[in-house]
Amino acid sequence: MKAFKAIVSGKVQGVWFRGSTRDEAHKHNLVGWVKNMPNGSVYLEAEGEEENLKEFEKWLHIGSPMSRVENVEIEWIEPTYSYTHFEIKF
Repeated sequence: MKAFKAIVSGKVQGVWFRGSTRDEAHKHNLVGWVKNMPNGSVYLEAEGEEENLKEFEKWLHIGSPMSRVENVEIEWIEPTYSYTHFEIKF
């Protein structure tokens, strides 16, 4: 089990980015959460198999169909093992 946290910036709010992120995480059997930040970016934490996380990271650079991702900052962290699914936080 591996984990990372990410900050995604660009046009990523109001374009179904969080919902698409959740769907993509489910597709890759990942757990964690995603949340809009006050500065217009999106923050997320994801845990799962390393190969699945790497595929998910590639998707984050593309984003939802209506988004325009300008930057993705990834930091690999220790997994918490506390998540049971991937959710959208408000």
